[in-house]
Amino acid sequence: MLARREGELQAQVTLINETLGREAAFSYVHDVADVDAAEGLFAKIEADIGQADELHFVAGVMPEIGPDEFDLEKDRLQVNVNMLGCIAWGNAAARRFQARKAGSIVGVSSIAQDRGRIGRPVYNASKAGMDTYLEALRNRLWRHGVRVTTIRPGFVETPMTAGLQLKGAISADKAAELILKAQRQQKAIVYVPGKWRLIMFVIRSIPSFVFRKLSL
Repeated sequence: MLARREGELQAQVTLINETLGREAAFSYVHDVADVDAAEGLFAKIEADIGQADELHFVAGVMPEIGPDEFDLEKDRLQVNVNMLGCIAWGNAAARRFQARKAGSIVGVSSIAQDRGRIGRPVYNASKAGMDTYLEALRNRLWRHGVRVTTIRPGFVETPMTAGLQLKGAISADKAAELILKAQRQQKAIVYVPGKWRLIMFVIRSIPSFVFRKLSL
């Protein structure tokens, strides 16, 4: 497991190992914004614990953006974490899995990628870039026996969404359950939960001249 918050990461690893009664999980402190570190760290992990069969990229940031704010530093952070972080780790996994003719990559994108909303322009754009990258990776790797699954979550209760008062949000545990189910079923693109597929179909169908007036 990789995460940037060492204390919380180690707590999760300890819980898993105590629950299973064996050393099954290992911790590596890493900030995915440090994209240049991905290749070397991937190699170190495989050297430490053996060959990886799956990559789950679940990182994301969504800083608060004012309605009239254009902040390049916030924008850069979102692009580095949400999109370039996924590309860095996806490339490292794809290179290995393609050579082995096996493997699974799961990327957690967002329903936010479907439209350019006025509230968080670069969050939307970074997730759209991530989503397109995963599609291209899927189209490249399927002939080599490697599966790539794109997850588009709707409202999920996480520290990132705390305080947003998202009606109908599901727990992070429920989202994880649905994500793993989608991976086992070898699906390509999955909305979590499934109701968001229809909701986003409707939202994508709204003409731009109407959509720009909505607070979606």
